[in-house]
Amino acid sequence: MEIRVTEHAGFCFGVKRAVSRVYEELEKGGEIYTFGPVIHNDEVIRELEEKGVKIIRSEEELRALKQDPGSNTKKKVIIRSHGAKKEIYDIIEENGLELSDATCPFVKRIHDIVAEESGKGKQIVITGNPGHPEVEGITGWCRSTPVIVENDGDARKLAGFRDVPVCVVSQTTFNLNKFQDLVENFRKYCYDINAVNTICNATELRQNEAAELAKQVDAMLVVGGAKSSNTQKLFEICSSECNNTYFIQTAKDLKEKDFSLVSRLGVTAGASTPNYIIEEILNYVRTNFWRDV
Repeated sequence: MEIRVTEHAGFCFGVKRAVSRVYEELEKGGEIYTFGPVIHNDEVIRELEEKGVKIIRSEEELRALKQDPGSNTKKKVIIRSHGAKKEIYDIIEENGLELSDATCPFVKRIHDIVAEESGKGKQIVITGNPGHPEVEGITGWCRSTPVIVENDGDARKLAGFRDVPVCVVSQTTFNLNKFQDLVENFRKYCYDINAVNTICNATELRQNEAAELAKQVDAMLVVGGAKSSNTQKLFEICSSECNNTYFIQTAKDLKEKDFSLVSRLGVTAGASTPNYIIEEILNYVRTNFWRDV
């Protein structure tokens, strides 16, 4: 069996930076909280919780968290890699909590763009998943109500903005081809469009590599957390190129699968997947299905 792994599988710059930030804060001491899971990988989150990191899962929960005036133990809130809306920063400050911002710089750039462009009176359009924390965070930096578009059907929402200047940005992990197609569709409804491709280079590169590898193999493994948006998009891309594509989170998910007849196996992984999980999966395949070809 030939096993091929995409070059850019696993942690991206923003995720690595966010996880490192949490460990740095743990070393400094105090009560460490993250606003939402710092990344979308259950294995990593479980490890951090075992080390004492607590997750704040709602704005209401954050409002209830206050620094005790007489306590020497500082409560610190880490903004995760996906970012958060401006109001979250304000609550942290108002409650006397210490802030550590681990927002991916590529996401932070989008916050700056939408704040500036909406301040000029432009209608902001965000291509992405409306329920994703990154998109929710971007929305919170707009000075007017943005339009969120995930597919061609949603594009009709722009019908009322024909004579309004529009600025289009994207969730950093959105499918690049889908973004480009949607922008072309938007031009049916709007005359004045400024589309800014805010899909990060790592995402674009990862998607292109995965698509190319999926064309060349008999089966494809896409590794990542079930809640990871970028991993789900990798799965969609690989599935369109290889019928035998599998979405797995850990090596345990391979126990019911048989790759004994597979000559060429491809492996890619989402941006929130640590290297040790990728290695565990590769070792499992080599141990159970390896054969000379």
